[in-house]
Parts: sequence; structure tokens; C-alpha cells
Amino acid sequence: EKTTRARIIHLNELCKQAEKAMKRILILIGCLFWLTACSSLPDDLSSENRNAEVMDNYQQWVNTSPDSVIDVRMGGVISQVTNLKDKTRIEIVNLPISSSGKPDITQEPQGRFIAYVKGFIEPMTYTKGRLITVVGKSLQPETDKVGEYDYTFPVMEAYGHHLWTIETTTYIENDVMMGGCFRGGFRCGAYGYGPSRTQVIQQVK
Repeated sequence: EKTTRARIIHLNELCKQAEKAMKRILILIGCLFWLTACSSLPDDLSSENRNAEVMDNYQQWVNTSPDSVIDVRMGGVISQVTNLKDKTRIEIVNLPISSSGKPDITQEPQGRFIAYVKGFIEPMTYTKGRLITVVGKSLQPETDKVGEYDYTFPVMEAYGHHLWTIETTTYIENDVMMGGCFRGGFRCGAYGYGPSRTQVIQQVK
């Protein structure tokens, strides 16, 4: 009887481990599928010159000579949008971007920059707090206020830009609790679930 009960307990543990492994595999497959589908750079963030090297490091851009005209691709969070006569000025709080142009929301902001976009863009769409990536030609820096502070902004004239959204996915994992083991029984039936573990994943899309 003790041997039978020990085997049942062992089988229960194996079932729990197999269920956990299967859930991890399914989550991994889903993440790999998402990475494969979303890892390419959007067309509207491509360089005008396919052969030109595009700078995407903010600190490197800041340290580049203001007289150098280079292609830059930067992303981050919209801080302010100002519609001018024939263009729109977007102030952006910089975040590092991936090879697909997506701002990395797990990183701390690295500074601010200005992007000028030709024509009118709708402030209700390009709202404060939205994620954006822009690509364009560097211009001379500008000095403006951030609160009461005089801040020198790196500047670009954008020829492409892309808005992003943050999608939140919640995964809930439960441990199966086995019960109903009786004297002389050969198996136990599942009758409930143990503590839940919740994992929240935020993805930029």
C-alpha cells in the first residue's frame, strides 16, 4: 500500500512538471512567433539612401559635429507637438531603439531631441506620451526651455516616422492539485488548482 501511494505521488509530481514545461514551451513558441513577425524595420523608417549608414545611438549623435549632415533614426516618447506654418515640430524624449526601430520601454530616457515633419500632423493623434520613431537628416541644434531650464536639443528634419502602440498580454499559470487518493486506490483525480502566478508582458507594436 505504501509503495502504491508513493508511486501515485511520484506520478502526480511528474504530471505537474510536465504541465509546467508545456506551458513554458507554448509561451516560448508564442514569443518566437511574435519576434519573427515583428522584427523587421517598417518601410516608413527606411533611409532615403539605402547604402547610407544611419546613426541610431543618441549619445553618438549628440557628440557629432553640428556641421555634419548625417542620417539619424531615433525613437522615444512624444513630449510636445507644435504645428507651424508649413511643418510640425515634435519634441521627443529619447529611448533606445531596436533594429526594428521600436523604442525600448524597459530603458531609462537618455535625453531629448526635436524632429521637424513636413506639413500638418494631427495633435490628437500624435498625443503626448505616445511612442514614435523618426528618421531624417540632422540639422543644427536648438536651444529651448524645458521648464525653466535652457536645454540644447539635437535636431533632425524627418522624412519618415512611425507611431507605435503598447500591447499588454497577461499569462496566468496554475498548479494542478491532485486529490481523491483512497486506500487501495490506483490513481488520484485532479480536483482543483493551486496558487496562481501572473506574468504581464508589455510589447511595442
